[in-house]
Amino acid sequence: MCGRYSVIPKAKGDSKAAKLLAQHLKETHYNAAPSQKLPVVTNTQPDTLQFFSWGLQPFWAKDAKAVKRSINARAETLTEKPSFRNLLKSKRCLVPADGFFEWQVTPHGKVPHRIMLKSEDTFSFAGLWDEWLDKSSGEILYTYAIITTEANELVKPIHDRMPVILSPEEEELWLDAHESQELLLSLLHPFDAGKMKAYPVSPLVNSPMNNVPDVINSL
Repeated sequence: MCGRYSVIPKAKGDSKAAKLLAQHLKETHYNAAPSQKLPVVTNTQPDTLQFFSWGLQPFWAKDAKAVKRSINARAETLTEKPSFRNLLKSKRCLVPADGFFEWQVTPHGKVPHRIMLKSEDTFSFAGLWDEWLDKSSGEILYTYAIITTEANELVKPIHDRMPVILSPEEEELWLDAHESQELLLSLLHPFDAGKMKAYPVSPLVNSPMNNVPDVINSL
């Protein structure tokens, strides 16, 4: 599961996400949480930074509260669920980030950890997006979910799942309208643990109200 992450305007690295963030992101999200409007890059507008609500609202839902919005989609079962399978074909996105949080269960309680690249570069999660029409108001709600996979060797002691992180080359493939489903699914694997690092952080991250630098600082 991925239920919290960070993304800051001072992006670095060669990824598409980093370049777009550096140009267009103004607000710092130290503690990005579900339901917030956060930056994404979609396959339909691959050169634009857009802001969608985190938590996928399926287009077929009768009203905004008819279904529980999914913040994650499991890579292993994407093709088994009609809503995800269709989005895999037509509505994919990059979700820019510079780190994510997971909670390790210990005898003394859950300890939050921040997980990121050793290079501290900005990267992208693989995501799916959708649009939902509010028939009462005519407003269109744009939402997304982050795809998760099994944890790599770095994350596994902390949590058994992790978000799918795409390399700069994989970002381009994920947004390409002409790639096959087989190739797209092959991108949804655990990221190289040797290129990542993790450290414990303050319990401040437990509340999404705390959008402050101390959230990402090491204990």
